[in-house]
Amino acid sequence: MITYENYLEKEKYSKSTIENYTKQASVFIKWCKRNHTSPELVDYNTFLKHIKYLQRKNVAKKTVSHKIGAIKIYFKYLIRESYRIDNPVENIAIKGVKRIINYNLLEADELEDLYYSYQSETVVDAYHKLCAKRNKIIIGLMVYQGLNTNELTHLELENLELYKGKIYVKSGVRSNARTLELKPWQVIELLEYVKDVREKILIRNNLESLRLFVPSNARLGNTIYLIVKKLKSINQKVENTHQIRASVITNWLKQYNLREVQVLAGHKFISSTERYLQDDLESLHEIVNNFHPLR
Repeated sequence: MITYENYLEKEKYSKSTIENYTKQASVFIKWCKRNHTSPELVDYNTFLKHIKYLQRKNVAKKTVSHKIGAIKIYFKYLIRESYRIDNPVENIAIKGVKRIINYNLLEADELEDLYYSYQSETVVDAYHKLCAKRNKIIIGLMVYQGLNTNELTHLELENLELYKGKIYVKSGVRSNARTLELKPWQVIELLEYVKDVREKILIRNNLESLRLFVPSNARLGNTIYLIVKKLKSINQKVENTHQIRASVITNWLKQYNLREVQVLAGHKFISSTERYLQDDLESLHEIVNNFHPLR
C-alpha cells in the first residue's frame, strides 16, 4: 500500500498541488470523523452534507468546486488501493460556477489552411528554410493532433513511430499519454526532418539533444510564440495555442464520441472533454444573444 502523497507523486502532480490535495483530504477525513463516518464508507447523500457544510462557511462556489475536485482525486486513490470500489462524487458538479467560454474557434478547414498556407519551400536563406520546415511540422501537430506547447517541447525522437504512421505523446501533470495517428504528409515531412533538417539545425547551433524539436533560440516556447504570430498574419482569428487546441478538440467532438475525444486529447477526466462540448453550445448562445436581429 502506498500513501496518498506517494500516489500523487506517481501521478506526476506538482509539489504545490500535492500539498493542496493532501491538505484537502486531511480536512475531509476530519469532517467524516465528526459525522460518524469515514472516506471508505461515506456515500453520495452524506457527501452532500459536506457540500452544505462548505457552503455554510460562505466558501465561494468556485472554491467549493475546487475542493470537490481535490476529493475526487482522493477517492480515485482509495479505489486504486482497494479501500473503495466506487467514487461517490464522480458526477457531482457545482451549479453556478462561471465557465470559460471558448468562442472565436477555428473551423477544421481554417485549421488546415494554417498548415498549408505556412510557407517553407519559398524561403531563400538556407538556415531559415530549415527552421521553416521544422515550424511547419510543429504547426501540423498543433492543428491535426491538438498538441500544446508543453507536449511539443517534451517530444523526443524515440516517440516517433513513423513506420506505423504514429506519434507517442507522453503523460503530463494534467494529461494522459496517448498514441496518435499522423497524416501521410506529416510522415513524409517528419522523415525528411529527422534524417536531414534536424541534424543540420543541431550542427548550426552546436547542440546535442534527444528532443524532437530543436529551438531556434533558448526555448521552444519562444519559437512557438513566433510561429503563432506568423499564423495570425494568415488568419486574423488566431489568438494563441490554447485557442488552436480548443478548436481541434471542439471539431473532434463533431466527428467522434466523448470517450474517443477524451483519449485523443489526453484528458484525465471525461468532464474536461465535456467542457468543450458545453462550451461549443455556449458559444452558439453567445453568438445568438449578441447578433440576434430582435436585440
